[in-house]
Amino acid sequence: MMFSSNPLALSVPEPAFESWLRDTGYLEILDHRTSSSSAASPSTSSAAGSLFSRLLTFLSIFTLNPFAKLAADDFAADTPSWSRSFFGFSNSYSFPSSPSQARLRVQENVKRYARNYAYLFILFFACTLYKMPVALVGLILCLALWDFFKFCSHRWGLEQYPLTRQCLIRVAQCVTAVILIFSNVQMALFCAICVSYAGVILHAAFRKLTPVKQPSVRSR
Repeated sequence: MMFSSNPLALSVPEPAFESWLRDTGYLEILDHRTSSSSAASPSTSSAAGSLFSRLLTFLSIFTLNPFAKLAADDFAADTPSWSRSFFGFSNSYSFPSSPSQARLRVQENVKRYARNYAYLFILFFACTLYKMPVALVGLILCLALWDFFKFCSHRWGLEQYPLTRQCLIRVAQCVTAVILIFSNVQMALFCAICVSYAGVILHAAFRKLTPVKQPSVRSR
């Protein structure tokens, strides 16, 4: 039987539809049912096949773009609780049953815990600088250089001499680049990005989706 298209169908934008799913808890239900159906399905394949399927799912995690649906408004929201929301408990984690479930978790959890991941990146970068004191000194020298340039610009009124100010800015940029290169600040930043990216991917993929809004109790 052929069905004609509904002329009264509404075209709902994808962000609005995802927001409705998130607010009504359907994303959590979908994630829970996917995990339950995978666990309840009879194991007809061999152990090697199951292991191979899990390996493919795990490798697919690192091919995902965790920032595909991340928006600037996600950083403006309140920071979720570290103990109850971000880390949770032991039953808050499970191996994704399929690459599609991993993609759903990664993209949704990155939006929810964007501020937590940002704080973790700052922490990892600070730890990297602590382990690389030369890079820390180089970064401090760069900050001091630009602070000194700002002070001199106001002291000598360089705003009235735009050509001279632009020349001094170019010189300061070159000096900054030399300091960053020789102090290996870029290596410290690269290490922090790699560790943070791996942590974000693994946490977001294994962290189960939990309701964002608690159901409100209506008074009669």
